[in-house]
Amino acid sequence: MRKKQAIAGYLFILPFLIGLVGFFLLNMVQAVIYSFNDVRIVPEVGGLVMDGVGLENFQFVLFQHGTFNRELIESLIDMVWYVPLIIFFSLFMAMILNRHFIGRSFVRMIFFVPVIMATPAILTALELSMSMMMGGRTNVPPDVMAEMAGFSPEAITFILGDFGLPDDLVGFIVDSIFRLNEILRMSGVQILIFLAALQAIPAEMYEVAQIEGATGYETFWKITFPMVSPLILTNVVYTIVDLYSHSPVVETATSFFFEMQQFGISSAMSIVSGLVACMFLLLVGWIVSKYVFYVNG
Repeated sequence: MRKKQAIAGYLFILPFLIGLVGFFLLNMVQAVIYSFNDVRIVPEVGGLVMDGVGLENFQFVLFQHGTFNRELIESLIDMVWYVPLIIFFSLFMAMILNRHFIGRSFVRMIFFVPVIMATPAILTALELSMSMMMGGRTNVPPDVMAEMAGFSPEAITFILGDFGLPDDLVGFIVDSIFRLNEILRMSGVQILIFLAALQAIPAEMYEVAQIEGATGYETFWKITFPMVSPLILTNVVYTIVDLYSHSPVVETATSFFFEMQQFGISSAMSIVSGLVACMFLLLVGWIVSKYVFYVNG
């Protein structure tokens, strides 16, 4: 029985292993080789020609390129901003969508639509349509865009300030409202994961808490949050990887590869940014894992 279970497990992960070895690892090794070479396309040879340059590509990326370091820092700052907002928003919406109400399936579908709408073809069509309707959205100042959308940051800042909130917290809330569209677009998968986690919590635990007179606040922190905490770690990892894959620094590396055909410099950019993202992921994962509750742990 154990051998059959082991074989079944290997069969389930076989597609992942094939993709990991056949596509990811081979491309990673190739990128490392490219990063230490000046790679050129030579039609006469019928392929690529590589000349060793040592660390010159990395020196160009870190010390000579005008925007790479700034884009890398901005990508990390965006991760610090977006990750907690996406996680809190996803958990909040999952708790709402987990309740029983008329049209629940339709509402769940609506929250997953932004994931489908984020495909490159649809995004390009939306950007073109927006540009044609507004005469080029890059020419519209942010304050005009906010006024057209019926959003007044000054009014919200004034209201929150009347409650005695610190200026830094008020600025964070207002900036989060500006980012709401991006947060909604990037939260579809996380909401589904939290929904699955919430539905896996035994109903008997909530019944016992209700009998004991626990409030909703106590029920959330004593039952819901600990039971979904392993999936919080999963969603944090997924969100960081998703944000990195759509970051400006990745777009710059892609531009150097496909448009400028600077394969060595593009590989060096990918390696540097990938290492920084992995270190950030390990740090955040280590911090979050300290607060993860495992039922069998």
